[in-house]
Amino acid sequence: MEQTVPHNPMYNTASLQSMGNGVDAAPYLSIVVPIYNEEESIPTLYTRLTTELDQLGYSYEIIAVDDGSKDRSFSLLRDLALVDSRLRVIRFRRNFGQTPAFAAGFERVRGEVVITIDADLQNDPADIGRLLNKLDEGYDVVSGWRERRQDPFWSRRLPSQIANRLISIVTGVHLRDYGCSLKAYRADVLRNIQLYGELHRFIPAIASWQGVAVTELPVQHAPRQFGTSKYGISRTIRVLLDLLTVRFLLSYATRPMQIFGLFGLLSMLLGVVINTYLVLLKFITGASLADRPLLLLGTLLLILGVQFISMGLIGELVVRTYYETQQKPIYVVREELNNHHRVPIEREREAGR
Repeated sequence: MEQTVPHNPMYNTASLQSMGNGVDAAPYLSIVVPIYNEEESIPTLYTRLTTELDQLGYSYEIIAVDDGSKDRSFSLLRDLALVDSRLRVIRFRRNFGQTPAFAAGFERVRGEVVITIDADLQNDPADIGRLLNKLDEGYDVVSGWRERRQDPFWSRRLPSQIANRLISIVTGVHLRDYGCSLKAYRADVLRNIQLYGELHRFIPAIASWQGVAVTELPVQHAPRQFGTSKYGISRTIRVLLDLLTVRFLLSYATRPMQIFGLFGLLSMLLGVVINTYLVLLKFITGASLADRPLLLLGTLLLILGVQFISMGLIGELVVRTYYETQQKPIYVVREELNNHHRVPIEREREAGR
C-alpha cells in the first residue's frame, strides 16, 4: 500500500525517504534529551513527545542521553528503544553533566533541525511546533523563554534573572532566558561548536560569531512533578566563570595578543610613569626611595606588563596550532552559489571538530 505523506512545505527528500524506508534514512528532526535520574518522568515524556511529533508529521529521531543515572532511567529507556527504533539511547559511564550530555547528542544528530528539551516535564513538547514555525521565518536559533516560570523565586528565578541580564550584557546577545533548555537549532549552527564546562546555555551567544539569526519565543513552563532539579542552581558560579570564557571566545579567540597585549602595554606604561616620577623625585629633592611602596608598585606593573605580553605571544602560538593542525576554519560560510566542488557533509562535520 502506498504511504500517504502529510502536506507540509518543510518536508524534504530525506524526510520522505525516512517515512518510506524506515529509520535508516536521515530524519528531518533530531530531539536531544539529557536525562539524569528521571525514572518517574520518562514514560510520560516519551508519550507526550511522540504524540506531538507524530501530529507534526515530520520524520524524527529522539536521542536520549542517560547522564549516569543511578535509578531505573536507563532500563526504561532501553525497553522503549526495543519497541521504537526512532529512540536512540546513549548511556554515560558516570554523571558528567548536562553540557557533555548535550554534546554527545549533538555529535550524533542526523536531522536538519535539532530540538533540545529537558526530561523533567517542565518543558511542554506542544511548543515544538511553534519553535519550528518561528525557525521557518528565517531564523537559525529559536530560544525558549519561560515567561511564566514555575520555580521558586529566591532560589531559582531571581539568580536566573540576574545571570540572564549579565550574560546579555557581556555577550551582546540579548535573551531573557538563557537557561531554558527548550530550543531549536539548524544543525549546521551546531556543527562547528565545541561544548565544555557549562557552555550549552551559551550556544546562542557562541553561535552569534557565525552571524546566525537568533530570536526568542515565549514557551510554557510547568511545575516540577517529580523529585528535585538534578541540574540545579549549584552551577551558578561555574556558569559565571564560563561567561568569561565565552566573552573571550567571542571577541579574542583568534587574536589573543590584542587582549593580553593591551593589558600588558597599559601595565608597563603605568609602571614607567610611576618609576620615572620616582627617579625625578630622587634627583630633584634627593628623597630616599627605600621606604616608598610606590617603587614596589611601579616595578610590579613592569613585570606584569612583560608577563601579559608573553601570555599574548603564547596565546597566538596556541591559536595558530589549534586552527592549523586541525584545519579549523576561522570563518563560517552560510551558502555558496554555483559551487561545483562542495565538500561533502561528512567532511564538513570532520573539519568542524
